[in-house]
Amino acid sequence: MELTQVTVNDLLAQLGPGDGWMYLPSELDPQELTDLLGGRYGAPRTLVLDGFTDPTVDESRGAALLVPFEDRAVTMRAWAYGDQWVGTGTARDAEGIERPVLVVARREVPEPLAVAPDEDVDWMQRLIRITGWTQPAQRPDVDWAEAESRLGTALPSDYKRMVETFGVGAFDGFLGLNQEPWTGLREDGLLIWAGTEHEDLYCWRADGDDPDRWPVVVRSFDGEDLLFDCQAAAFVCRILVDPHHPYTMARYFDTHWFMNYRESG
Repeated sequence: MELTQVTVNDLLAQLGPGDGWMYLPSELDPQELTDLLGGRYGAPRTLVLDGFTDPTVDESRGAALLVPFEDRAVTMRAWAYGDQWVGTGTARDAEGIERPVLVVARREVPEPLAVAPDEDVDWMQRLIRITGWTQPAQRPDVDWAEAESRLGTALPSDYKRMVETFGVGAFDGFLGLNQEPWTGLREDGLLIWAGTEHEDLYCWRADGDDPDRWPVVVRSFDGEDLLFDCQAAAFVCRILVDPHHPYTMARYFDTHWFMNYRESG
């Protein structure tokens, strides 16, 4: 079997939208399949390695992928993608032969909670809930003092938590999170913290001494600016789930995730 993204599409189509699994030909390279899926869904989480299951694996971390194989899984890598878990690795078949496998399972995604007008919201926790994020912090040791010294300004605390938590990647594989704000629009009083494939730039208007009070400004590809009086994490939450937001992503995706571009355990 020659592995390509087209082959992967066909295999996933055979499994269907619900729970499904299959053993693959023994000559297939499991790492090649992992790499192809990683190119599509981002960095995976390791559920099983050398026959040992990560003790933290539960329903929120892809445990459903292991059910068909009972205790026969040898390796398993998993991705959270929308309302589905996708996994691949190797497992022993009925004859005890280790073979590559591909498995999908339904993923329960928590509904985002409504926000009362006077509610004090931790938007980063809300963002973790909306995306179903289960990985450990990706960049917990960022030297923000050095970065802020280089930029000549302090940075919003929720943005720093986003980078520390999610690391390098994109929300819904579309909204790319900058690991350090760009200063290309500094003459306009803007620092760029994210961007999209459509060339929209998500910025702060760096007014005042308190970065946590900086508003978000979206500069579109045609140079128009639109201001939102909220923090970056709140802005991301709203565009993910509010279908009426001018920059909504809710019309394209029913559930949301963060595509991590770096390998993690």
